[in-house]
Amino acid sequence: MEKIIYTNKEIGTAAARVISTVPEHSILCLSGNMGAGKTTFIKALVKQLGGIEQANSPTFGIVNEYHYPNGALLGYHFDFYRLNNPEEALDLGLEEYLAEDLWVFIEWPEKVGDLLPDECIDLHLRILGPVTRKLTLRAI
Repeated sequence: MEKIIYTNKEIGTAAARVISTVPEHSILCLSGNMGAGKTTFIKALVKQLGGIEQANSPTFGIVNEYHYPNGALLGYHFDFYRLNNPEEALDLGLEEYLAEDLWVFIEWPEKVGDLLPDECIDLHLRILGPVTRKLTLRAI
């Protein structure tokens, strides 16, 4: 288990540290209270990975995809906050998304529980102050 404390100004460094710690194309499950910075941290991860899109919360669309500058697919970003039950994730094709060899970022993973593979890497974010967060990473 690794703990990283960072401020808004240090978020890029924290994201780079996570990327260097986990295997390439990991499934990263981000949990934490509303406002803890899950989407903001995913934005930093996508930027550190060289993604060309500005990462945004897919709350209403449930899933976003991000690309590298050459057009290749970098990965997917799920926000399961609005799901009523895990079966809705299956209806979206979650299993197919997870089977691809790409980065996958998941907000509110507890909403889909047992549908996630064991090799998921948990990132828990906690608010320490107005601009300071604590990230606890449980890697494989």
